[in-house]
Amino acid sequence: MKFVIIGAGAIGAYIGALMTRAELDVTLFARGPHLRAMREHGLRVQSRAGNFEVRPKVTDALESIGLTDVVFLSVKAYSLPELAPRLRPLLGPETTVVSLQNGVPWWFFQNFPGEFQDLRIERIDPGGVMAAAVETRRIVGSIVYISSAIVEPGAIQHTEGNRVTIGELDGTRSARLCAIADALVRSGLRCPITTSLRAEIWVKLLGNVAFNPISALTGATLAQMARDSEIAVLVRQIMREAQTVANRLGFDLPISIEQRMAGAEKVGGHKTSMLQDLEAGRPLELEAVVGVVVELGERLGLPMTHTRAIYVCAKLLAQCRQRK
Repeated sequence: MKFVIIGAGAIGAYIGALMTRAELDVTLFARGPHLRAMREHGLRVQSRAGNFEVRPKVTDALESIGLTDVVFLSVKAYSLPELAPRLRPLLGPETTVVSLQNGVPWWFFQNFPGEFQDLRIERIDPGGVMAAAVETRRIVGSIVYISSAIVEPGAIQHTEGNRVTIGELDGTRSARLCAIADALVRSGLRCPITTSLRAEIWVKLLGNVAFNPISALTGATLAQMARDSEIAVLVRQIMREAQTVANRLGFDLPISIEQRMAGAEKVGGHKTSMLQDLEAGRPLELEAVVGVVVELGERLGLPMTHTRAIYVCAKLLAQCRQRK
């Protein structure tokens, strides 16, 4: 199988390095100093599981890759609208697109039962460009449980986690899921197949909707937020609001808020992706992780008091940083 990873950042580059080490046919799409470093010196991974270096195939020209079997979309949600028109040269009749985005993905309500069926939320798919670029039949969803960071161009620090859960939108166990899972397992990752994709997305979101914006506002790590008695109260309040939205959408989440808190504390001194983006001067992935939860809750007539308060503060922070 031929794989392409679009967005060789902290997560994409780590997965790509593992796949390269396993001698799979994978190409990484990247830009800027990170691309140049990988071209000139290769890709270094630092991890408690063992350090290693690889020489992955890298490019900044998607059109040079040609048709592929599996496209991993590992860019931030806010970058997808610009990327969408450039995907076409990669997509053959049977090409699968695996989305690795945090938060609520653009396809979440495609073929979704109930009042939100085929709902398009402008803040996560402006103009519907992703829905137009990637047909529903191509999509495989994922939930990534990997904590990593780019410590310098061409170097990844892997902190914790080695699991990528994948699933079909209709909950079936397809042959393509098994093939993708096999490739990721061969690379050294855990890759369970879920039949409850959207509910599992919301389980991860339960933590991200609180920890990500609070970390951006405070500079705190996961462990610091989970162990601070006053912040932990706020985190739980935001989680309860997000959990209520999930319940109203029909999801019975298989994990409690206390379990989610304990999991975050276990990760330790890791900076959330939103804090990493803030410190690097990149845009914040705020709408797909927080804004959409606020919007859905308010559409459902739910009080989103704490989530909205954190959202508007983080949004203003991002606007002020952009103006500097």
